[in-house]
Amino acid sequence: MERRLSAASRRSAPSAIQKLSHLAQRVGAVNLAEGFPDFPAPANLKAAAAAAIAADLNQYRHVQGICDVLAETARRDHGLDVDPITDFVICCGQSEAFAAAIFAIIDQGDEVLVFDPAYETYETCIELARGIPVYVPLDPPSWTLNEDKFLKSFTSRTKAVVLNSPHNPTGKVFSKEELLIIAQACQKMDCFAITDEVYEYITYDENKHISLASLPGMQERTIITSSLSKTYSVTGWRIGWACAPASIASAIRNIHVKLTDSAPTPFQEAALTALTSTPDFYLSLKKIEFVTNLINNAGVAAVPGRGFFHRNFDGESYHHRHVRFAFCKGDDTLMAAALRMRKLADSKGTWLIGSSRQEDQTTSASCGSV
Repeated sequence: MERRLSAASRRSAPSAIQKLSHLAQRVGAVNLAEGFPDFPAPANLKAAAAAAIAADLNQYRHVQGICDVLAETARRDHGLDVDPITDFVICCGQSEAFAAAIFAIIDQGDEVLVFDPAYETYETCIELARGIPVYVPLDPPSWTLNEDKFLKSFTSRTKAVVLNSPHNPTGKVFSKEELLIIAQACQKMDCFAITDEVYEYITYDENKHISLASLPGMQERTIITSSLSKTYSVTGWRIGWACAPASIASAIRNIHVKLTDSAPTPFQEAALTALTSTPDFYLSLKKIEFVTNLINNAGVAAVPGRGFFHRNFDGESYHHRHVRFAFCKGDDTLMAAALRMRKLADSKGTWLIGSSRQEDQTTSASCGSV
């Protein structure tokens, strides 16, 4: 019966990230491939979830308090005036929030601009909605926005722009100047913007996350998606949300209800505890040490560039020149990975090691951040 599967399912390739993570589990490799923190979730969050289960809060539920806290945070951090009653949709993680947002706005043949490299979920969701992903390459080595390439990517069929900042897999935080270019283009072309802001609290040096919706003229056309997953080390709890003007949020909510009905109730209750964390908690997220000169194929799992890149850069393929390592890990894990790859590098006498015999290419120690 395989021949009777849908065309969409046949186009969807297995997740490179999950395949490599499963392989890492089987062979005992240090896993820097999948972007999940390996340090414990905060104790007060676990206690709140356990208390909700003990209180039999186990049925379908919408915890309005989450929306109330998120609305206050949006006002405080980004100057956004949002209605907690009408402008939020609690979903099963950012992935469902993004999917529901795409299904709410994209029709067959609509084009969606996506900055390349890109997280693998975006393409699948757009294609399931029968839209067309159009990749706009960021310029290496700093992954800057090329205004000319970006503006030339728009057509009369462009319906939305997807912006992931801080960016997966490069760690880039889009500057205000770059965001203004995106904002002006969206307004000129009357497009939606869908943002993925799951890493907003994990930025380094002087980089500051700015929500695209906070720029003049953008709140009315921007759908913000985010989640608890990375900030609070709870990727398996599946609590995320979409924030948008009421009419757009209503369309997303209607689709969400048909897809999953509600996010897990005990973890929604625990989310209230998470979202009221003190500022010290968010500062602590920035104290993870970055491991430099990481090399693939040393008993350490990473994701090859082909999992994120969709176009060549000036005729040059980056699929095999870059790998992504997730460093939202504990110090012990990062140290183990560094030691394994140091051993391999010393044995080879160089820091540039072929990524795999199957690819037969040279891979530089490129550092993805997330």
